[in-house]
Amino acid sequence: MHIALAYSGGLDTSYLLCRFVREGHEVSAITADTGGFAADELEEIAARARALGAAHYRCVDARQRVYDQHITWLIRGNVRRNGVYPLCVGAERVVQAQVIAEEARALGAEAIAHGSTGAGNDQVRFDVAIRTLAPGARILTPIRDERIQRESSAAYLDEAGFPMSTARKDYSINQGLWGVTIGGRETHDPWLSIPDTVWPTTRAPSACPAEGGEEILDFAAGLPVGGLETVIRLNGIGAAHGIGRAYHLGDTILGIKGRIAFEAPAAEILLTCHRELEKLVLTRWQMYQKEQLGNFYGMLLHEGQYFDPVMRDVEAFLHSGQQVVTGQVRVRLAQGRVEVVGVRSPYTLMDLSAGRYGEDNALWTGADARGFSAIHGLPGVLAARARRRAESL
Repeated sequence: MHIALAYSGGLDTSYLLCRFVREGHEVSAITADTGGFAADELEEIAARARALGAAHYRCVDARQRVYDQHITWLIRGNVRRNGVYPLCVGAERVVQAQVIAEEARALGAEAIAHGSTGAGNDQVRFDVAIRTLAPGARILTPIRDERIQRESSAAYLDEAGFPMSTARKDYSINQGLWGVTIGGRETHDPWLSIPDTVWPTTRAPSACPAEGGEEILDFAAGLPVGGLETVIRLNGIGAAHGIGRAYHLGDTILGIKGRIAFEAPAAEILLTCHRELEKLVLTRWQMYQKEQLGNFYGMLLHEGQYFDPVMRDVEAFLHSGQQVVTGQVRVRLAQGRVEVVGVRSPYTLMDLSAGRYGEDNALWTGADARGFSAIHGLPGVLAARARRRAESL
């Protein structure tokens, strides 16, 4: 059988590749680079795949697709799950599944395999995407189906002559363009925090220079000028200032509670700046409505429902409102903090010629304000009057 394997080069997918080859299958190993690999790591992954017996190996640079297809909407919608987590991994799993499905069709593979376990969200994301995009392919998931533990995978590879390091066996670290997630040991107890040495890319905020630094970011129609390259650049700058470290505790797709640590420097900077610019140029009701839809969009994306048509409907709304989200944001980064210190836009709704907040202005008179106040509070006044009347009976 010809199997297209989603291959990360890690312990579990290396085990699958080795096992499938030894069982007599033709295996095409496909790596979808969504921003989590350095050039030398990709070379090592390719060499490992060939050494393990892959009939074909291909690495697809999918970073631009992740940005265009997902990060742009996460920025437009200010998407943070439970107000905290910027969906570092969920969106990238959709793109990885897309790449595997496309490569499987091109190679004529009969089955698609991935290394997800039976406990997490990724199994659902991969399965849903593959069933949508490659409905005729068999989905093989031995790690999940046979409940194979990492120790068993390591022992199998060692016996086959392909030993792999298990130095970080206590943690599962997934790194991509929009951030890094860390699970294991302390994250299973909501009272504990992970050791400082486990954070893979960011400096400890306390070790960063107190004076920090300033950046000026340009936005056009709701998106950062420079796109993908700006995200990559801000990940490096933010990491140097200890930006983006946090924990997220929430509901998994399967209905149980889960907790991860994550670091997302570019996401923290861009979402904070984008929201401040929106506050300058959008009306209060635009802000209110897009907050509801942004939360809804993030929930469905997190739960593997990217292909539901309602997602395109929400994107249409977000696109419409973002046309005026253009301007500059001045932001200060220091010891883990992101502080917007200035914002300007040609579409600003702050009319400086009308007056200053809390003082006299040119848009209404004192009599107008008195009349507005009397009418604006009328529902509460009438409700209080009715309660007093009922209580006196």
